[in-house]
Amino acid sequence: MRLSKDWQDYECLDAGNGEKLERFGTVVLRRPDPQAIWKVQDYTSWKNADGIYHRNNEGGGYWDFKKQIPEFWTISYKHLMFKISPTNFKHTGIFPEQATNWEFMMEKIEKAGRKVKALNLFAYTGAASMAIASKGASVVQVDASRGMTDWAKENMKLSHLENCEIHFIVDDCVKFVEREIRRGHKYDAIVMDPPSYGRGPNKEVWKFEKNIYYLIDLCMQLLSDQPLFFLINSYTTGISSTVLENILKTTVLKKYPRGIVSAGEVGLPITKDHLTLPCGIYGRWEENNN
Repeated sequence: MRLSKDWQDYECLDAGNGEKLERFGTVVLRRPDPQAIWKVQDYTSWKNADGIYHRNNEGGGYWDFKKQIPEFWTISYKHLMFKISPTNFKHTGIFPEQATNWEFMMEKIEKAGRKVKALNLFAYTGAASMAIASKGASVVQVDASRGMTDWAKENMKLSHLENCEIHFIVDDCVKFVEREIRRGHKYDAIVMDPPSYGRGPNKEVWKFEKNIYYLIDLCMQLLSDQPLFFLINSYTTGISSTVLENILKTTVLKKYPRGIVSAGEVGLPITKDHLTLPCGIYGRWEENNN
């Protein structure tokens, strides 16, 4: 498992009983987490939560704040800064466990010694885009949500990356890739974080199990002659990292056999009891420099 353990402004304080207790800067939030099914031994620290997210029976949920907190605030990860704001669908605008993938991408770009053009699909609030751009890559980031794209633009300004090449596109990711193929555009790196289920701006339906192979196969036509990496993140329940590994081996590795494919879990260290919270899976193909 790859752990995101270099945070200063974020901390998973405790987890269990289907929830996690997290610190975002100075704000402590308590949220549901389906992976944390072990028992909490001591609830003392949980009483310090500034906000608790409750699910309702109709789907979705709401926040119960124990004290007044800002509508939004910022946290930093090394040289990057991100806007944090609790949303009605439980999220805060960032997935802290993805920092391990940011590190991988930043290191690959730094070592490449050349200009890298990257594509970020299902980009959410653009954390991966900021990491990539901060190391000199030009980035095209695509997301179907205009609100999330505007949030990503705020993260760009917070991280002082306005002079970097970051292009923000509000579009259905599959349709965008199909158009890029027709345009003849190429990318040296592709990262994607597809949801389990979603809809595009024109009500296009996305379902992970049905559409992921088609999209990755399409992306083969966008890769340059010297690709650097191809990274997939997933939170889809029931999908093993081996599935992503197999897809990459039958698509990217088949076309670029000199690369390396790896897959596994991403997670967060839990401060209390030194446990680990599993947070999703990844699969990646990377250029082999050996």
